[in-house]
Amino acid sequence: MSDGRWMQVVLVAALIVVGSACGGCQSGPPLAEQTDQVQSSGRPAEQEPVASVEGITLFGEVDGQGAVPFVARPARSLEQHTFATEGRDFDPDILRSGELMVFASTRHSVKPDIYLKMVAGSTITQLTADPASDVQPRFSPDGGKIAFASDRSGNWDIWVMDIDSRHLTQVTTARAQEVHPSWSSDGTRLVYCSLPGAGRQWELWVAALSAPGTKKFVGYGLFPDWSPVGDKILFQRARQRGSHWFSLWTVDLVDGEARYPTEIASSAAYALVLPSWSSDGLRVAYCALKPSQADPTDQGSSLSDLWMVDADGQARVQLSEGRGANYSPTWAPDGRVYFTSTREGSETVWSLLPLQGPSVARTAGTVQVGMRSR
Repeated sequence: MSDGRWMQVVLVAALIVVGSACGGCQSGPPLAEQTDQVQSSGRPAEQEPVASVEGITLFGEVDGQGAVPFVARPARSLEQHTFATEGRDFDPDILRSGELMVFASTRHSVKPDIYLKMVAGSTITQLTADPASDVQPRFSPDGGKIAFASDRSGNWDIWVMDIDSRHLTQVTTARAQEVHPSWSSDGTRLVYCSLPGAGRQWELWVAALSAPGTKKFVGYGLFPDWSPVGDKILFQRARQRGSHWFSLWTVDLVDGEARYPTEIASSAAYALVLPSWSSDGLRVAYCALKPSQADPTDQGSSLSDLWMVDADGQARVQLSEGRGANYSPTWAPDGRVYFTSTREGSETVWSLLPLQGPSVARTAGTVQVGMRSR
């Protein structure tokens, strides 16, 4: 499988569907065999759908159950922030001050590079120009560094560079596919997901930047996001029964050990993926995928939309509704949600304002959403 095709599967998370739901889509085995072996590290292999570099199964089996319930669509002030006419812009992240945006793009080359721009501006600064692929950039909490995933070493690894693109450091060196870094709130650690070379499941690891080569296994899952206000990690994990769709989980790190795994959102018919914490750690934005559709660039229908849920699993609210795909949400400090969308025919970065002022009141088991225009 080509380098670009593999990253399309991983990043868009909407290309490969298993079994009869595939409907002619490319590659990817049926639901991967669930393993009952103990891996060489001594960790028991988890019973869940797994992935391989040759074809990453990101959903599970289609069971035809009902859709994710929704209560409102409180999107306001929809804005477009990048305007690539060739290539695509994706993987946005916003500096904690709210002024700068970093993102990946193929606007100047076939392989993606990392770019920087003022959120309210139009000029862009290219930070990487490597022949390999550089994706999934994330600002450090102090804004001085950017972590990202790159295959420049021959496989996917986690790298860190200064915001001016100098002092490049390779964080991971294992013969594994390691992607999607996220910073701890104190900026001393990174969590990322890893697919071992001979492995069949995505794993979550934490690396200490002050001690290169030091890392700790914290569980199984994909696309981790570290809470900006504590040692809680958000991620997606395939359910072990029923539909096997991805649902959203959190785990607390207590003295470096993973504790209290908690499922906060799930659906019988949608895959819930690519979760992201709000800047206050109270809400989660995520993407709900329609896995019966295989091509995220298809403009014929809304293939994936953004949703929001409280960190305790309450008050689930739909944020976007439109044609094409809306995915990879990330929050700005002013409460706006930035994301990648194909709503204009190509992948570019947009944002919306979910809520203004007092927002959610629960009454008799329902959710009412209050809005104030900007």
